[in-house]
Amino acid sequence: MIYFIRILFILFFLGFGHQKAHSQSYRFKASGFSVLEKNERGKWGEWSNLDLVDLSVVLDTDKHRIVVYSQELQLFNILDYIEREENDTDIVYSFICKDNDGRDCKLSIITRKKQDYRKQLYINYSDHIIVYNIFMV
Repeated sequence: MIYFIRILFILFFLGFGHQKAHSQSYRFKASGFSVLEKNERGKWGEWSNLDLVDLSVVLDTDKHRIVVYSQELQLFNILDYIEREENDTDIVYSFICKDNDGRDCKLSIITRKKQDYRKQLYINYSDHIIVYNIFMV
């Protein structure tokens, strides 16, 4: 009986450790953001000045969501994972999402190879784009 309990105990901790090892949660800090909007005629304007921020961003593939912990919480439910893209200058991971207001959007985490592997999070809507400069924590 004691042998059986020991085996269960070991299996429990091995299983817990295995599950923890496969948890896919990526944590970032955002240091700045900028916004690009379409004007009345549907043309893209200019990027706003970069505003400095200190906020957290979490990509949780287990819960299929991305959360930006800004003053107003931004929750993006991931509907589809787009295949990774890579070229000479960028590595791009994109996600088709719905925000907490039910609006469709596309989020992309872009690593700029020729800019010391700087990372940016783009939140693309049909009428505006928000970009955050991010780094892993």
